[in-house]
Amino acid sequence: MRVDYLIVGAGFTGATLAERLAAAGKRVLVVERRDHIGGNAYDEMDPHGVLVHRYGPHIFHTNSKKVFDYLSRFTEWRPYYHRVRAVVEGKEVPLPFSLATLRALFSPRLADRLEEKLIARFGYGARVPILRLREEEDPDLKFLADYVYRNVFEGYTLKQWGLRPEELSPSVTGRVPVLVSHDTRYFQDAYQAMPKEGYTALFRRMLAHPNIKLLLQTDWKEVEGEVKFAHLIFTGPIDEFFGYLHGPLPYRSLRFRMELHPGPWAQKVGTVNYPNEHPYTRVPQASGLRGAGRPRGSAPRGPLGLPGHGPQAGGRCRGHRGSQAGSLTWKAPGEALSPRR
Repeated sequence: MRVDYLIVGAGFTGATLAERLAAAGKRVLVVERRDHIGGNAYDEMDPHGVLVHRYGPHIFHTNSKKVFDYLSRFTEWRPYYHRVRAVVEGKEVPLPFSLATLRALFSPRLADRLEEKLIARFGYGARVPILRLREEEDPDLKFLADYVYRNVFEGYTLKQWGLRPEELSPSVTGRVPVLVSHDTRYFQDAYQAMPKEGYTALFRRMLAHPNIKLLLQTDWKEVEGEVKFAHLIFTGPIDEFFGYLHGPLPYRSLRFRMELHPGPWAQKVGTVNYPNEHPYTRVPQASGLRGAGRPRGSAPRGPLGLPGHGPQAGGRCRGHRGSQAGSLTWKAPGEALSPRR
């Protein structure tokens, strides 16, 4: 076989590049080691009719109209604003930690004072990394920074990464900032939605081009000598590409446990985080991620106890199972396939 491009991996990057190159008249072979397309965004219907993200929830959000319009060629959308709560001192409060969270945890007088100082110091709408906030010398802001660090970040980060927040790259700890706003959405991007029929259907349409050939359950090394190609695009783990020349990168993967609950919803929002109370990190609700209605389903939870996500050292992202009321729930640690630095 002779192609212009051999693309390794059928996830977001591989599928997008394959479609763009095929549309430009190039012949493309996509090779995927797994038995499905979509990479870690792969979803499938479970036996109970719930659309489950096998590798944990993937929420679509972008500020790019160009990206949204492009993907809209391959899917219709369900409007969806992801909301997350964290259990802090026995209360479920909005995450990221915001002005709304202040009022859920502190007295009105203290919340007013902290809100006034946050807005004066950073401006309304600012996104302040927790380690940046901890540098403040104002006694009230220092109190707030220490409180948020101790009750929201420290325990969660230790469970997810096996490291303290200050031991991680700022790009990691900055993912969930302190939000100087009353917005309780997890993301503030202009475009937020979920593919109406799921991510797998979106990828299937992207790859349904006559110039694209797809091989599943195939390692690219198996075809390297048989396929003639002008260009290679590798979208897998970079340490693997170089033959682990300097050893494997220290990835953290997830263990999921799925549970099916009898009611329509097990929790009020798409995800509830547990920074301190349990060995797992969070409980996403599969049936709550569809962006419409209150379907029956399942919810995944952490590796121990209730359904959810639990961290695991080494390896790549593995399948996880979880649970939820009349819905599916997962329990899992933080981000999959993110190397520690």
